[in-house]
Formats: sequence, C-alpha cells, structure tokens
Amino acid sequence: LLQECGADCAKFQKSELEYKFNKKALERPYTSKHSWGKTYGEHKRHLEFSHDQYRELKKYAEEIGIFFTASGMDEMAVEFLHELDVPFFKVGSGDTNNFPYLEKTAKKGRPMVISSGMQSMNTMHQVYQIVKPINPNFCFLQCTSAYPLQPEDVNLRVISAYQSAFPDIPIGYSGHETGIAISVAAVAMGAKVVERHVTLDKTWKGSDHQASLEPDELVELVKAIRTVEKAMGSPIKQLLPCEMACNEKLGKSVVAKVAIPEGAILTLDMLTVKVGEPKGFPPESIFDLVGQKVKKSIEEDETITEQVVENHVKKVKC
Repeated sequence: LLQECGADCAKFQKSELEYKFNKKALERPYTSKHSWGKTYGEHKRHLEFSHDQYRELKKYAEEIGIFFTASGMDEMAVEFLHELDVPFFKVGSGDTNNFPYLEKTAKKGRPMVISSGMQSMNTMHQVYQIVKPINPNFCFLQCTSAYPLQPEDVNLRVISAYQSAFPDIPIGYSGHETGIAISVAAVAMGAKVVERHVTLDKTWKGSDHQASLEPDELVELVKAIRTVEKAMGSPIKQLLPCEMACNEKLGKSVVAKVAIPEGAILTLDMLTVKVGEPKGFPPESIFDLVGQKVKKSIEEDETITEQVVENHVKKVKC
C-alpha cells in the first residue's frame, strides 16, 4: 500500500516492553476507550509485533521494493533492529534526550533520523554534540508530540532555526496534524525528510488513527511533495525560456509620448512605456535614454529603437 501511494519507506515502532517501561508503568491501569487490556502492559503486549513478524515485514518490503525500518523505543529494540539490518534507525521523540541510548545507537554506524518532539533547542544542541563525533550521518526532524496536532502548535519556523543552527545536517519534519497542507509547507521550507502516520481507517480504535493519513491522503501528499520539490527550482532570477512567449507578446518598450524632431535631445517627458510593435528599448532603459540625441524624427506613439538613437551602446543584461 505505502509503495503504491509513492512513499519511500515504511516505518513501524519496535519496543521490548520490559526495557521500555518499568514494572509499575506496565501494571498501571489503562481504562481509556483506546485500551486493548486492563493494564498498560496488557495493552502494549496485545499491539506489539513479534521478532518473527518483523522479519516477515522486512522480507515483504524487500519483495515490493520499499525501505523498511522502525523506531527503536529502547536499547534492546535497537539491538534487534540492528540485527534485522534496517537501512537507518529512527529515534522517537521520547528517546531524543536519552543520551546513553543515543550514544549506543550512534555507535552502530547506521544513519539516524532523530525526532525532536518535547525537546528544547538547548537539548537539540546537546544531541548534536553527542551524535556528530560518533556518527555524522544523521538528521533532525521538527516535531510536536500531540495527537492530533493543532496548526498553532506545529511551529514550522523551527525548521529554519534548525537549518541555521545545524547547517551540515539535513532537517525534516514529523507531523501528527490532520490533512496534508502543513507537511507540504514543511517541504517548501526545505524539509528533506517527511514522516507521517498512516492508517487504513481514522475511526479505528487507538489514539493515533485520527492523527494519521488514510491512503488517498497519502497519495495526495506524495504528489504534492513531488510537485513542490520540482517547483523549488533555482535561486537565480532571470528571464526563462518558458517566459519568452509572454515577453514577446506583452513585454513593454519605450515609446515616444510626443512627436520628436530629428536632432532632439531626449527628455523624460518625451517618453512613455507601452506594449510596442516593433519591440524597442526595454522599460528599464528609459532613464539611460534621457540626454541622448535622436538621428531622425520619431512620430508620436512610435517605438524608440536603437536605429534612431545616436551612438547608443547597448547595455548587456547580467
């Protein structure tokens, strides 16, 4: 499904529950409408895929030609994912300030994608300083850990702040909002990685479903991102080949505002700008024409061309 929608990678979440939670957290009563068990531990055990299921998922991903990985939600989960030979490690926001975990994960030598929900800029600087000397192949994702995420809490401007603070690593976006517009905007701001939750049905039981994209939305998101990537283009501003037709048809020229006799010295009040036939001096040359002598008379409303201006040296556009 993800491959059909155009995504590059399917990412799951892997936990070794006794390493992620302490006993009391696993025994905590869980009475939410989203619960799959009486305690949080029962709930999580019901939802967690086994090692064999992960191996099956990895094999299937390889068969259909899509990358497969997971967020290792504790150090033992990272050990398993390393053994599974995932293409990169995802560090969930809950482990981004877990510095021993970061060191151990970085030492595995695989690329790392590090989310930054619930963190401060000060913490992210510390994360950078820990990971960079061990493993330079990593990126940060701007993320707000709320499900679903409200637009006013997204703070896309953090992407720019990360780009300035960490110019030598890619910056991306992990979104838990509804819809696709904000994720597309993140790409327009330069996000190089986009992570979104995906579901087959937003009404299913479980708190993440309503913060996820259904397949038709994922198709639209991928299409929109690919379009924006193309549209980012070049920072060089110039007349483009695709603009030539419009320029030929509607580009303006300097035109005589009044009849100008032969030998006259041009003044600004003799000149105006119109769409002219034939084309003549471009509008940006109008001030350069002031003070120039004309070789022959020019009728009112006639285009001013190079042939009628004495000693005109054509300026080359840079």
